[in-house]
Amino acid sequence: MKRVFVLLPAFNEEESLPQMLPKIADTFKNQAVEYKILIANDGSSDRTLELSQSYAATYPIEILNHKINRGLGETERDLFERAAEIADGDDYIVRFDCDDTHEPKFILDMVARIDVGFDVVIASRFQAGGGQMGVPAYRALMSRLANLFMKLFFPISGVREYSCGYRAYRASLIKRAIKFYGNNFIQLKGLGFTGTLETIVKLKILNAKFSEVPFLLRYDQKLSASKMVSSITTFGYMVMVVLYHWPWGGWRRGYRKQLSESSKSRNLHRVAA
Repeated sequence: MKRVFVLLPAFNEEESLPQMLPKIADTFKNQAVEYKILIANDGSSDRTLELSQSYAATYPIEILNHKINRGLGETERDLFERAAEIADGDDYIVRFDCDDTHEPKFILDMVARIDVGFDVVIASRFQAGGGQMGVPAYRALMSRLANLFMKLFFPISGVREYSCGYRAYRASLIKRAIKFYGNNFIQLKGLGFTGTLETIVKLKILNAKFSEVPFLLRYDQKLSASKMVSSITTFGYMVMVVLYHWPWGGWRRGYRKQLSESSKSRNLHRVAA
């Protein structure tokens, strides 16, 4: 039976966990898949770790614990690495926010898209039927402008939503990415939420197939304080533009050259065998 690994990066989410975890369980009730929740407590100063440990008696939870706050990028990387370690290639890996703004009910539509051939499926506010509730006007405008910026510099066929971290991945793709990039799958770990963009850019280099499903962002349900520092994340996006497009050894050319050489090497080994 296929499994869905749900990745939850958590920093001071003691109010959100009691809302989120039952919804995840309800989503998979009577479904022909198993699920496992990986919670990464990123040095929370509240009861996030204690509650996660308590809920592990009720739900299939594994806990990763950072004694100090390391930031979203490093927390996501640790979650992806652990999921890649324990998942089979035909399993699914789903990552979304732990603050109750991302409804788990969209997971089933997302993994269904993977079953028809896509590798990455993004929950998108910008597809027909999608949207957002409770987002302040200035924040909605900044998000729209940021997504236009990312679409301009990092065009990916089929993708309109770049900044939302609610995504489903074919497990074999994440395992391949961890093997290819190693510790640099999420390289810009200290630059706010930049890793959310970096992840799909790195997967695009591996020729992943992308799709989106419409989703409603429920910012009106958010109980915890926002963790994003916009200035740091914006700076991270600028750094990514340079790293990706730099004409001498940038990601776009450097990694693709490395990928091509790796493919040629494998073909030579097959011929020799």
